[in-house]
Amino acid sequence: MVKIGVVGTSWWADSMYLPALTNHPQADVVAACGRNRERAEGFAAQWNIGKIYTDYHDMIGQESLDAVVIATGNDSHYPITMAALNAGLHVLCEKPLAMDVAQAVEMTRLAEEKGVKTLVPFTYRFMPTNRYLKRLVDEGYIGKPYHMAMRYYTGYGREPGYLWRFDKELAGSGVIGDLGSHFLYLARWWFGEIVAVSCHTAAHVDRGATRPNGEPYEQLEDSAYFLLEFANSAQASIHVTCVAHEKTKFGQRHFIELHGSDGTLYSEVDWDNKQEVRGAKGPDGLLELLPLPDDVWGRVRRDVVHDTYKDVFRKELLMIGEWVSAVANDTAVSPDFSDGLAIQKLMEAALQSAAEKRQVNV
Repeated sequence: MVKIGVVGTSWWADSMYLPALTNHPQADVVAACGRNRERAEGFAAQWNIGKIYTDYHDMIGQESLDAVVIATGNDSHYPITMAALNAGLHVLCEKPLAMDVAQAVEMTRLAEEKGVKTLVPFTYRFMPTNRYLKRLVDEGYIGKPYHMAMRYYTGYGREPGYLWRFDKELAGSGVIGDLGSHFLYLARWWFGEIVAVSCHTAAHVDRGATRPNGEPYEQLEDSAYFLLEFANSAQASIHVTCVAHEKTKFGQRHFIELHGSDGTLYSEVDWDNKQEVRGAKGPDGLLELLPLPDDVWGRVRRDVVHDTYKDVFRKELLMIGEWVSAVANDTAVSPDFSDGLAIQKLMEAALQSAAEKRQVNV
């Protein structure tokens, strides 16, 4: 069994990590750590976790752990990860990996020195439509990649008022880290290394000049538009925003277009009832629905996208479960810290581009 400590007791740990870990036959969550003891106690009671801590140093030092899940705010990823790595623990750390590239480099190098299994959960890689797109691209459906267009629309940032995700000191970046990191990962996964980035950002919603305690802060972007150049000469445009009016069951919508010398692929996921891939192959090919194969679906529910999303991690045990299995069986797993570092570099290039209003080479 892999003895795991979880740092962070938010709704995300409750809905994403604990259900998957509980369903994995080789995972044993033995400790939980949260800043609010009352909340940590409720979290531990719900998931039958034996030990509770309010200081991650104490949990790492006192428990006989094999691995740590870090499901905390962006500004705490680096110190918690470094403490866990120095203790020789395997680490799953939320994305974005760090506050900046320098931190991500240290984290990645130390993980490699320690020889541990790491995971950065870019969750959308594991959705059936995106895995099918990866298969089709790798099999040559579109031929030589030419360009892609991706749009990620959601609305959690539409209302005014303070949110830590838009506080530079706590988050590092706004929608670029929260949403853009996901689509930057997919773009690189499908088309290969990205060598140049241009980015334009905006903060459409005024969230006030101070935190709830009255302290001033620097407000971050709630919308970002990227132009990417790949090493293979392909191009991409990506738009991510959290101020779009999207009233689907999960409050978001994804659009993806991939074009190449031999074909075109389209994907739309409305996070309601639609999750489909369409394609046109060859010079005379017409756009047609490409049903996802059963082996891509696996055992997940297909009718409601959010149910699919939950089942991918809880039934199929992808991502989190693969990390646990890698720790238990000494196998490879991805996306790892090296992938997280690569995306951190792209994020930093995007922020520099937006600030200096120019293209930045990676």
